[in-house]
Amino acid sequence: MSHVNQNSPKLFARLNRIKGQIEALDNALKNGVACSVFLHQIASVRGAIDGLMSEALEGHIREHLGDNSHPGEERQQDLEEVINVLKTYLK
Repeated sequence: MSHVNQNSPKLFARLNRIKGQIEALDNALKNGVACSVFLHQIASVRGAIDGLMSEALEGHIREHLGDNSHPGEERQQDLEEVINVLKTYLK
């Protein structure tokens, strides 16, 4: 995906937040926090991952499916790719 590259500050910001959340989960598990606190932290990580997926997927759809300059066959392949990614992600 050409729109996902080193110059994606939004994606890097999201990844850095996720890294921090994972570190917090690691520390919580090591320090024996209450189950409810740990479960809330897991839910936060999941939300952050969902946000990352949403942003990356939106960029892919806009670039590869929203642009009519791509040939029909290439657009069809991109559509199938998006569908397969979504099926895998939503399992």
